[in-house]
Amino acid sequence: MTELLTTTTAAELTMQGFLLDIGAALVIGLFLAMTYSFRTRYTKSFLATLIMLPAVVAMVIMMVNGSIGAGIAVAGAFSLVRFRSVPGSAREIAALFLAMSAGLACGMGQLLYGGVFVLVMELVMMLYSLMKFGDGSPSARRLVVMIPEDLDYSGVFDDLMNAYTSRSDLVKVKTTNMGSMMKLTYDIDLKDAAKEREFLNEMRCRNGNLEISISRHVEGSNAL
Repeated sequence: MTELLTTTTAAELTMQGFLLDIGAALVIGLFLAMTYSFRTRYTKSFLATLIMLPAVVAMVIMMVNGSIGAGIAVAGAFSLVRFRSVPGSAREIAALFLAMSAGLACGMGQLLYGGVFVLVMELVMMLYSLMKFGDGSPSARRLVVMIPEDLDYSGVFDDLMNAYTSRSDLVKVKTTNMGSMMKLTYDIDLKDAAKEREFLNEMRCRNGNLEISISRHVEGSNAL
């Protein structure tokens, strides 16, 4: 039993060892998917990918293990993360690399080490989800304001920002509606969330009752 948990090379690969490696990879992938879904927004397709990816990588490694191409195969396996057509969040990227690391361990026959590594890393991920470390400010907002093109945006809302926010950063200015209006995007921290509606009413009076939107701001650093 110990030998099955530590060594399975291409030269001595048997059907029993093959099924054990693939089965272990699928179990680890299922565990990864279950723990990743803890307090995290996810899609069904992404969870399916986490379940299958360790087994896919394990298959690649088993087929080339013991040959000169093993090193190239490892680099190619990690490049599989590029299958996503849009940038993922930092947590999604970490989960994919963790799944591939588990698949590499299973493919090399190191089932025990692969299982322990995944268990430790998933416990760390779950503990981090329960902690408030790194959480953004609950008063942080993303404010988007439309103003006429002839209105000087550089200081038009300064007094309102000083009165209702503890921090305000103009992060983006964009012309819209054939250049007749401008869209201003601010990152702000409200002094008092209960006065959010009052703040919006004041902004509407200042921008001529044009469109204004405010939303909870998710830090862009969450994506890689």
